[in-house]
Amino acid sequence: MTIPEVIILLLFLFGAALMAERVRLSVHLGERKKRGFCETGASKTIGDREVQEDEYGIAETEGGLMAVLADGMGKHYGGKIASRTAVDVFQDLFEDQNAFYNPQYSFRRAFQAANREILNQLEENQGSASVGAVIIKDQKLYYAVVGNVKIAVYRNHELVPVSSGHTIGVLAKQKYEEGKLTRQEAVRLLDYHRLYNFVGQDGFRDVEFFDTPIALYGGEYVLLMSDGMYETARWKDMEDCLEGEGSCQDKAFRLVELVNRSEEEEKDNASVVVINIL
Repeated sequence: MTIPEVIILLLFLFGAALMAERVRLSVHLGERKKRGFCETGASKTIGDREVQEDEYGIAETEGGLMAVLADGMGKHYGGKIASRTAVDVFQDLFEDQNAFYNPQYSFRRAFQAANREILNQLEENQGSASVGAVIIKDQKLYYAVVGNVKIAVYRNHELVPVSSGHTIGVLAKQKYEEGKLTRQEAVRLLDYHRLYNFVGQDGFRDVEFFDTPIALYGGEYVLLMSDGMYETARWKDMEDCLEGEGSCQDKAFRLVELVNRSEEEEKDNASVVVINIL
């Protein structure tokens, strides 16, 4: 066999293998859709900052889907390192489908591991991150948050936040309801957005977990948002984006464009992960 004939044969075999893989993938994607898996999209903007400190990641196995969003804080590139580290830790842990069997336990493991790894890479106060994560399995939503990443669900034409976060304002409301702060003391702190809890500190211990899983019926959108997203874009405009036509990725782009087009001064990094329940 001549060299040209060998090359032609190799190209033919490569093309046949590629076609077989495309067929396999199309069948696999069809099976995934039938099993009720999710469509996803994500986008972010640097805003008016010099460094993009938001990161996100998605892991999908036979056990379910996990999405995580981290909003970094720190000097120089410390926040970027912290958020990237947190996302890497979550993705590594949830690549194992066994991690989906006990969501609360797995979330706790992931947050503790992310905190340790950030402290291993950075000196305390050099970098930290707010982190929010969701698990979707068996048509149920599980979530966990440290810091001020927001988890929200869009259904029946309404975008509803399901997480509270760890700002001083949220803490003041909780203490007032427990009778530990007067109404006047709580009101003074309600608009105080400073964080009291995040990963990347020796004192980290608190995680906001779901009380009970949220039932999903199909057609909903689950959003993970950094504060640069939900504090800049109007809630009604975000609902309009989700109501419109297009894929999850299209909607993620349009949501971020709400921030880019905002006239607010000194816009923060903004990021969003959009998950459509099929």
